[in-house]
Amino acid sequence: MPETVTISTPDEEDLLFRLLRQLDAAPDASQRATAAALGISLGGLNTQLRSAAETGLITISNRPGPDKRQRFAYSLTTRGAAEKVRLTDKFLARKLAEYNALHAELTGAASGLPPLKHRTHPMQSNLAPIPELYVSYESAQKLKVEAAGLTSWDLSPRQICDLELLMNGGFNPLKGFLSEDDYNGVVENMRLADGSLWPMPVTLDVSEDFAGSIEIGQDIALRDQEGVILGTMTVTDRWEPNKSREAEKVFGADDDAHPAVNYLHNQAGKIYLGGPVTGIQQPVHYDFRGRRDTPNELRALFRKLGWRKVVAFQTRNPLHRAHQELTFRAAKEAQANLLIHPVVGMTKPGDVDHFTRVRCYEAVLDKYPAATTSMSLLNLAMRMAGPREAVWHGLIRANHGCTHFIVGRDHAGPGKNSAGEDFYGPYDAQELYRANQSEIGCEMVDFKHMVYVQERAQYEPNDEIADRDNVTILNISGTELRRRLAEGLEIPEWFSFPEVVKELRRTKPPRSKQGFTVFFTGFSGSGKSTIANALMVKLMEMGGRPVTLLDGDIVRKNLSSELGFSKEHRDLNIRRIGYVASEITKNGGIAICAPIAPYATTRRAVREDVEAFGAFVEVHVATTIEECERRDRKGLYKLAREGKIKEFTGISDPYDVPQNPELSVETENVDVDNCAHQVLLKLESMGLISG
Repeated sequence: MPETVTISTPDEEDLLFRLLRQLDAAPDASQRATAAALGISLGGLNTQLRSAAETGLITISNRPGPDKRQRFAYSLTTRGAAEKVRLTDKFLARKLAEYNALHAELTGAASGLPPLKHRTHPMQSNLAPIPELYVSYESAQKLKVEAAGLTSWDLSPRQICDLELLMNGGFNPLKGFLSEDDYNGVVENMRLADGSLWPMPVTLDVSEDFAGSIEIGQDIALRDQEGVILGTMTVTDRWEPNKSREAEKVFGADDDAHPAVNYLHNQAGKIYLGGPVTGIQQPVHYDFRGRRDTPNELRALFRKLGWRKVVAFQTRNPLHRAHQELTFRAAKEAQANLLIHPVVGMTKPGDVDHFTRVRCYEAVLDKYPAATTSMSLLNLAMRMAGPREAVWHGLIRANHGCTHFIVGRDHAGPGKNSAGEDFYGPYDAQELYRANQSEIGCEMVDFKHMVYVQERAQYEPNDEIADRDNVTILNISGTELRRRLAEGLEIPEWFSFPEVVKELRRTKPPRSKQGFTVFFTGFSGSGKSTIANALMVKLMEMGGRPVTLLDGDIVRKNLSSELGFSKEHRDLNIRRIGYVASEITKNGGIAICAPIAPYATTRRAVREDVEAFGAFVEVHVATTIEECERRDRKGLYKLAREGKIKEFTGISDPYDVPQNPELSVETENVDVDNCAHQVLLKLESMGLISG
C-alpha cells in the first residue's frame, strides 16, 4: 500500500502543516532556508519532502541557480492545497480550544466564541480546491498492481455512485464509508462522530459470507461491475445494523413503499463495512463525458469564469417552461450565475431515463444565456429521503463550489406511502434546510410553485397572484403529462418546449405502440399457463407487436434448468424471467409471464425492472388452494402433503397474495376464454392495445 496522508501525532501533523505553508509561501527558497524556517535539520527536511511528494501533496522540479549547484522548486498539488486548508482548520481549532481553556482558567467563564465549524465555512472560498481521496498517478499505478492480490468486493451500481463522490470530494468531509460510530451519529442526529453535519448514511453493505471472510484492519479492493479496481478500503468496522431503526430515522417510516426502505430490506447486504478509502481511478462513463465534472473541476471552471456566486438547480426530470422561469428567478434573486446540475445516477424507479433527460436538457440549453449558465451532470444515487436529502444535496453542491441551492416543494419526495399519503410534508425539506443552512455553507433559494397565467401569457409564483379570481391559471401535473404522452395527446407549447416534447415522444411513444409485460401469479394449478396461452393467441391474432410467452415450466426447462426449488433458487428464477421480460418490453414487444412468483418483494423487483421501459400488468389468478388441489393433474399437492416435496407454495411455503394487482381473475366456474378476455379489456383500458 502506498503511503497515505495519515499523521500519527499532533507534532507530526504540525510539522506537515508548517511545511506546506512554508513551501506555498516560498516555493523557490533553498533547502537550508526552508529547514531553518521550520527549525529542523536538512536531513529531517529531506525526509519530510520525500514523504509529501510520495503522498501526492507536492511536486518537486529542477530550477536554474546562480551557480552550478542543483536547485529545486516546490509546488503544492491540488491535493496538497486541500490538505493545507484542512490542517489550517485543525490548527485554528486547536488554538481556539487552548484560548477557551485559558480564558476559562483566568475568568471562570467560557470565551463565548462560536465553534470553528461555524467560523470557517464563510472564510473558505467556494473556488478553493477541496480534498480528494485519489493518490497520484504514479502511486495509482503501483497500487493497482498491489490491489490485484487483495480480496475484492464487486460494487453495486449504488455503491459505485457513492464511491465516485467519496473519491472526488463530492462527499467531503467523508474519508471513506462510514464507521459504526459515524453511522450511529448520522442515523440518530445527522452528525458524524466529530460533530460535523452529515444527514445520509453512506455505507458499504455486503453479504454475511463476504463479511465473515474479512478481518478488521484488512485492505480490500473495490471493483466495478466489469472487474476494474477503482480503489481500496481499509476495513476498520464491521457490524450488523438495525435497518428498521435506520428506516425510521432517515426516511421517516419503516415502509417498503419507500424505494430506499425497500432497497434497505430487500436488496442491501446484511452487514455494513466501514473504513477509509484510497482512490485509484474514477469510474468510466462513456456517455456525455464532456458534461461530467468533479467538484474541483467545477471550482476551477468557476475560478476561470470569475463566478463568485453560483446557484445550483437539482433536477431528475426533464426541464419544462416552468422550470426555466423558476431558475431565471432564482438566479436573479440570488444575483448569481446558474448551474443546472441534474442527477444522472440512480433516481426513483419509473423516472425518465437519464439518456433521454440529458438530451432534453441539451435541447433547451440555448434558451439560457450562455455567459451566465452552465450545466454539469451529477452521478449521485438518490435516496428520495425528502428533508434529509435536501440537506445532503446542499452539502454536495457546496462541495461542488455552489453558494446557493434551489430547494423544491416536496424536495426529493418518493410519493405515497402504504396508506396512500405523502411521505413528507410539502415544505418539510425547506424547514430542515433552513435550520441547518449556516453549517451547510450553501444558501437556500425557495422553490416557487410556478403556474401559467393565460391572460398575461407568463409564468408566475402561484402564491403571489393577487387577482387569481379574475385570471385563468393553467398547470399540468407530472401525472397529467405522463398521461398525455402515453395517450399521444397534445402537450401545449405554453407548458413545455417543442424540443423537449420531441425527445420525450421519441423515448415514450403512445402506450399502444410501447412494449409491455403481463405477469400472471398464483398457486400451482390455478390456471395461469392456460390463460396466458389464450392471451398470447389473442394478442398474436391482433398483430402489431411480437408476443413472447415466458411460462414457468418452459423457463425452468430452457433458462433455469440447473436451479432447484429453494427460496433462493425460486427468487433467482423469477428475476431471470423479469430480466428477459424487461428486455422484450424495452424493444417494443409483449412479454407474457406465468410463474407462481410467491414472494411480493421479488414481484416488486421485477416490476421495477420492467417499468423502466414500459408497463407492467400484474394479474392475480385468484384460484383457491382447495380448487388447485382438486385440479392437481400432476399429483404435486399430494406429494407435498406427504412431505415428499419440500417448500411447496401454499402447503409448506407461504404465498404473498398481491395487494394491488392491476387485475384479479377468478377461474372457478369461468371458462378460459372469458378470463383471457378480461385481461384484454384491462389492457385496452390502460391504452396498451387498441379497441
